[in-house]
Amino acid sequence: MIDAKGAYVSPGFIDIHIHGSGGADVMDATPEALATISKTLLQTGTTSFLATTMTMAQDEIIKALENIRSCQSELTGAQVLGVHLEGPFINPAKHGAQDERYVQQPHTEWVETYLDVIRMITLAPEVENGMAFVEQMQRSAKNVVLSIGHSEAAYEESMKGFDAGISHVTHLFNAMPAYHHREPGVVGACFDRPEVTCDIIADLVHTHPHHLRLSYQMKKEQLILITDAMRAGCMRCGTYDLGGREVTVSENKAVLADGTLAGSVLRMNDALSHMVTHTEMSVPEAVFSATQAPARKLGLSKGELKRGYDADLVIFDEDFSIISTIVAGEVVY
Repeated sequence: MIDAKGAYVSPGFIDIHIHGSGGADVMDATPEALATISKTLLQTGTTSFLATTMTMAQDEIIKALENIRSCQSELTGAQVLGVHLEGPFINPAKHGAQDERYVQQPHTEWVETYLDVIRMITLAPEVENGMAFVEQMQRSAKNVVLSIGHSEAAYEESMKGFDAGISHVTHLFNAMPAYHHREPGVVGACFDRPEVTCDIIADLVHTHPHHLRLSYQMKKEQLILITDAMRAGCMRCGTYDLGGREVTVSENKAVLADGTLAGSVLRMNDALSHMVTHTEMSVPEAVFSATQAPARKLGLSKGELKRGYDADLVIFDEDFSIISTIVAGEVVY
C-alpha cells in the first residue's frame, strides 16, 4: 500500500524527444551516459523515453545506436523505448542547432540495420530523395513513426508527405517555416489533418503561450508534450556540449554562440504545469498529452492506469512537483 496523501496519481510520463539530462547525452554513446539520463529523468516523473540522436558524423550516430541496442534492457530508471533519429535527413536551411555539415540525403542503407531499435525518424520530405525514403519506409518499416521536422516544406509538400506516410510533426513551430497568412506551411498542413499528431516544447522559450493555446485548440488529443532536453537538463546554468557544439544555459534557455536555440532544459513535469497555467488544458488533459497520447503513437501498453498495462506511475502535487516515481511496479524515486 502506498499512501498518496491526497496527491495526484497518473501514468508515468513518456518523452518521445529527449537528447540528454543530468550532464549526459545520448550521443555520448556509453552505458554510463544512458544510465545517468535514465536515473535523472525519474525526478521529472518521466518513466520511459525515446533516446534522441543528433545530426552528427554517421559513425557517431551508429555508435549511439549500438549503445542503445546493447544497454536499453539493463537500465533501472526510466526505460529506453528505442531511438528517435532526429536527423541527419533534414533540410540544411532549417538545421537549427543540428550541425549542417553532417546532413545527409534520406536513404535506408544503414537505417535498415537498426530498425529493431529505431521507433521514430524526423526528416524533411521536400529534400532530394525525401519522398522516396518515406515511401520505402512505409513498405519496409511501418512500425517506425515518420515525422516532418527541420523542414522548409510548403503546405502542399507537407500534405503530400502526410499522404505518403508521414504521421507526425516534430516540435511544432520550431525549425520550420513560420505560420504565414499566404503560406501556412507545415503548421497549417498539420492543423488541416486531424489524424496527424504533433509534439511541442512547452517551455515558454521555444513557444509563446499563444501558440501553446492555439496548438491545444487545434490538435486536442493529437498533441504530445516533449522536452527536447539536452545534457543540461536538471543541471545548473553554465556551458555545455550539444552535438559537438558549445551551448550556454541561463534562465532556462539554452543557446549556441550565435543565439540559436539549442534544445531545452525543460522538465516534463514543468511542461504539464505550463500547459495547465497558460492554456485551457485541465490537469487530466495535460497528463493525457504526456502519457496516453505518446503511448498510443508508439503502440505501447503504457500511458493508462489499467489492468494489463505496464505499472509505470507518478505521484505529484498540485504544483506538479514529483513526489514519487514508479517503474515496472517498483518505487525508484
